[in-house]
Amino acid sequence: MLKIDGVTRRFGDVTALDGVSLEIGQGEFFALLGPSGCGKTTLLRIIAGFETPDSGTVTLDGDDLLAAPPNRRPISLMFQSYALFPHMTVARNVAYGLEQEKLPRQGIRKRVGEVLETVGLAEHGDRRPAQLSGGQRQRVALARSIVKRPRLLLLDEPLSALDKKVRADMQLELKRLQHEVGITFVVVTHDQEEAMSLADRIAVFHNGRVCQVDEPVALYERPRTPFVAGFVGASNLFEGTAGEGGGLSTGGFGVLPGTPLPDVAPGVEALLCVRPENIALTDADADVPAADAAEVADAADAADAADAADVVDVAADADAAADAADAGDADVADVAGTAGRAGDSVGASEAGAGAGGAGEGGGDGLLRGSVLDVSFYGGVSHLSIDVPGHPKPVLVAVQGAGAVRPGVKVRLDWDASDAVVIPRDTR
Repeated sequence: MLKIDGVTRRFGDVTALDGVSLEIGQGEFFALLGPSGCGKTTLLRIIAGFETPDSGTVTLDGDDLLAAPPNRRPISLMFQSYALFPHMTVARNVAYGLEQEKLPRQGIRKRVGEVLETVGLAEHGDRRPAQLSGGQRQRVALARSIVKRPRLLLLDEPLSALDKKVRADMQLELKRLQHEVGITFVVVTHDQEEAMSLADRIAVFHNGRVCQVDEPVALYERPRTPFVAGFVGASNLFEGTAGEGGGLSTGGFGVLPGTPLPDVAPGVEALLCVRPENIALTDADADVPAADAAEVADAADAADAADAADVVDVAADADAAADAADAGDADVADVAGTAGRAGDSVGASEAGAGAGGAGEGGGDGLLRGSVLDVSFYGGVSHLSIDVPGHPKPVLVAVQGAGAVRPGVKVRLDWDASDAVVIPRDTR
């Protein structure tokens, strides 16, 4: 439907858009995502007709969009501030665009009534904007935009003026309305959560360029550049070279497990991206908190319990084995917070055996470190792990309120399918 080809826009020495090319399909909810100053709003203004590119083309169903003035384009723009007329009622605000087109009054009343019903404001037509909540004003602005039945609706940070709860409700409402009216939506936002919740596809902008265009899940699970990996959700990045048999070859940690992108050749400088929730956390060694001595029947039972829990290969160290005997039936999975993989903690060392080399005294495919900080919000425990040899704390997300506390020694592991090796882009 909408095709943007090689669009460039400069403001003096600043290049706002640098050869941007995109294709947006009919009925799609498409998001332009990026930090402030990345060029996404400039592109929106070019599509709307308020900016002219220095080069490139923009077509809508094959027709040259740049040749038409803003008021002749089959496009509606919903402003961030909503720009409602305070002296007009809700119904008059919605009808304003139709009145400017000199449509019959009866037809205007019918279309306004239909669209107010669609956005759930049929009983508020006689109110003025000041008498509405923030969410209701947002709906009025949306109704005014779709009442003209545009082929394309542009939304500039549509939810930024709403509080968190209303914003979450309106995300669902926008998605429902988009499916109901069947109009192509293009939304500009710097909010990753908003883009991931709303869009069918997302274009991530950085320094005037498009880094990646993908569906939300693919964008999150398989970022193609370091910027996308860091901007879309939290991530852990490890430096090295792409391994011959997959994974990332590092100097200090051996070969870390990961799946390389198709364009990442073995031996090239690369980064490994692993998301916090994909890291399994297990206890490191004899630092497991000891169980209450009263719960231990005798030393032999305690030793058997420790062996059954496979407390990080304690048999390799006589002193650690003695401590493990005192540990009794300490539940390693509880201490680790499970990270969604409590059932795998018993065989954690075997699970990582094919992952490659080791780092800082860990077993094959494992990293070791100590917990720096634990925070709990959104039903998830967020942990920062200090891994010697890694410049930044490794982030781990554990579902629920985990039992891990700062200072505990832990071991980290992940599957190759849960991490991606990407090119080390220095731009």
